[in-house]
Amino acid sequence: MSNEAATATTTAEAAPAPEPIPHGLGASLQPADARAKTEGTFPYAADLWAEGLLWAAVLRSPHPRARIVSIDTSHAREMPGVRAVVTHEDVPGSPVHGRGKADRPVFASEVVRHHGEPIAAVAADHPDTARMAAAAVIVEYEVLDPVTDPELAFEADALHPDGNLIRHIPLHHGDQSATGEIVVEGQYRIGRADPAPIGAEAGLAVPRPDGGVELYLASTDPHTDRDTAAAVYGLAPDRVKIVVTGVPGATADREDQGFQLPLGLLALKTGCPVKLTATREESFLGHVHRHPTLLRYRHHADAEGRLVKVEAQILLDAGAYADTSAEALAAAVSFACGPYVVPNAFIEGWAVRTNNPPSGHVRGEGAMQVCAAYEAQMDKLAKRLGIDPAELRMRNVMATGDILPTGQTVTCPAPVAELLQAVREYPLPPLPKDTPEEEWLLPGGPEGAGEPGAVRRGVGYGLGMVHMLGAEGADEVSTATVKVQDGVATVLCAAVETGQGFTTLARQIVQETLGVEEVHVAPVDTDQPPAGAGCRGRHTWVSGGAVERAARMVRTQLLQPLAHKFGMSTELLQITDGKITSYDGVLSTTVAEELVGKELWATAQCRPHPTEPLDGAGQGDAFVGMAFCAVRAVVDVDIEIGSVRVVELAVAQDVGRILNPAQLAARIEAGVTQGVGIALTENLRTPRGLIRHPDLTGYALPTALDAPDIRIVRLVEERDVVAPFGAKAASAVPVVTSPAAIASAVRAATGRPVNRLPIRPQAAVVTGQ
Repeated sequence: MSNEAATATTTAEAAPAPEPIPHGLGASLQPADARAKTEGTFPYAADLWAEGLLWAAVLRSPHPRARIVSIDTSHAREMPGVRAVVTHEDVPGSPVHGRGKADRPVFASEVVRHHGEPIAAVAADHPDTARMAAAAVIVEYEVLDPVTDPELAFEADALHPDGNLIRHIPLHHGDQSATGEIVVEGQYRIGRADPAPIGAEAGLAVPRPDGGVELYLASTDPHTDRDTAAAVYGLAPDRVKIVVTGVPGATADREDQGFQLPLGLLALKTGCPVKLTATREESFLGHVHRHPTLLRYRHHADAEGRLVKVEAQILLDAGAYADTSAEALAAAVSFACGPYVVPNAFIEGWAVRTNNPPSGHVRGEGAMQVCAAYEAQMDKLAKRLGIDPAELRMRNVMATGDILPTGQTVTCPAPVAELLQAVREYPLPPLPKDTPEEEWLLPGGPEGAGEPGAVRRGVGYGLGMVHMLGAEGADEVSTATVKVQDGVATVLCAAVETGQGFTTLARQIVQETLGVEEVHVAPVDTDQPPAGAGCRGRHTWVSGGAVERAARMVRTQLLQPLAHKFGMSTELLQITDGKITSYDGVLSTTVAEELVGKELWATAQCRPHPTEPLDGAGQGDAFVGMAFCAVRAVVDVDIEIGSVRVVELAVAQDVGRILNPAQLAARIEAGVTQGVGIALTENLRTPRGLIRHPDLTGYALPTALDAPDIRIVRLVEERDVVAPFGAKAASAVPVVTSPAAIASAVRAATGRPVNRLPIRPQAAVVTGQ
């Protein structure tokens, strides 16, 4: 051997071994689809294709309220290339659908109740032909005056056979006659926000030889969507299959069923695959939005600033249909006082129908609206008392063992004081005067602000809370199967990956429990047992819990023969870094060796403890668990033109247990950034019920340039003993809290009340300066 070769060999042998790829709970395991999404090769629903494909288009109402006199589809049917036209007359099963309540027509028949309501759908050989044919359907309308003010809905004629009132919750807690020495009042309005899902809403329907249909959708709740579709198509559920494909991310119900249902009808009628890709305008017209809300508050406090009583009225605009408005109202009323100790509370909440676009599930629904209002009240109270706003909050914060206004005891960890203290003590960012003037980042962007002398800095606080999982008796259950064969594990669970990181978590759970490094999560379809909707942290809790139980059952199957051979119980064996060892060191082998030639599998369910509906006084143990967050916002405001720049958001959050540090940080940062949009830019304007500018130029989402410095200053790991792994939901509570904190900071900078979100420029202008 030559000297060069010998040197090379020696160098190779001396080279350090590569660092092992981190895995298991607590590691920042990279999502399996991260590379495909960043490289642009991830197959989204809009990329679907099938042989003999037809294209669908939907005709939507141009009016928010009208009576349908007639529908003439003859011109559309006669167009070359058109294969089918369907209206309400072609719906063989249930004519209505809805996530929370089935009250929304598949196609309008006698009346239209909101701008964009579907009236007919067309399938054609080319997408342009389908759109032209949909436009060729002639609808004669008798236009009616829309009811768009939710306060007028109480006295207006019934807009729906079920009436205008969807739900009324009167909450009574404590002594109604109690009063405080200091009383502050306020009225607040929260605008309509759109979930603006990334990627086009799209789907493909393929007819089956047995007369059924398969739907390929970016669904976030496939079994509910399947059952709804089967009812509409007049089919048994086992003849409808939903295959979840290409979900790019979701902060609400990913795809409205109004997009899904016409696909199957057209596929069944034509006997061909049918695809629909919605334009951004159709998305704005079709899917649900965050509830616009009117809130009136009165806070009573003693001379020391301790809360005595909170009175509030909360009115949610549900739009034309009920959807999940009853659930959103329950959250709003229950959390109307925030994470504060309030001995006496009297809250009335209503959700009403109007002729505005439908409202429904959007991250943090109900809790976000009331957080903006009760935090504004806390700022008012601090100003009246001459107390530092953070100190006033500290005197009233909730802790474990305190009682919610619903009468439910907070049994989960509630480290609200610790969270507030963490953001309060975090160093403030430097003032602009500490940097050269040419480097200043001023409100309004480059060259967008007035003189630097018009800029005022403000610091504000927000404390927020959300509930996890469903509420008021919802049966939260998920099923998972874990299989191991040839040293490779596979997880089967119908929990949809919507960006919350479930598939990564499932891999980590199996790695931790079984010591198997290679873990795959199977694609989701409705042939698997149901796992429920992907919202409120339920897949981390319920589906993750099911995966863990199934993995532990497989672990027992793996260890039992070894334990029997050495005369010990499986509890005395442990799996670490792929090795199986006994407590006394007698047994030492590898997981890989013990899995040779074996196929192990187990199926398990996870079902949290039951909850109960709120009673006639708004009382009851309605929630499984809660999560909390504190945000300190620092803003710069140009008080001459009213432009606002969020300089920094410091976040402290109650997370229970960190399962994936990188993933958790990304979720918190994304939630905070979404809150910036809610606070400053996102406002879907609907004058007289008509959606104005239904596109992403008229609806301003925050971009990377709008994102402030986000400092995650504290993550409190106090495990919730009733939750698998002790972890809590992470995404919704920063969305709920950050808009309130930003509004608080703008109040501090301007001295203006700021009683509306998003904050309009005129609300931040200070005259007479």
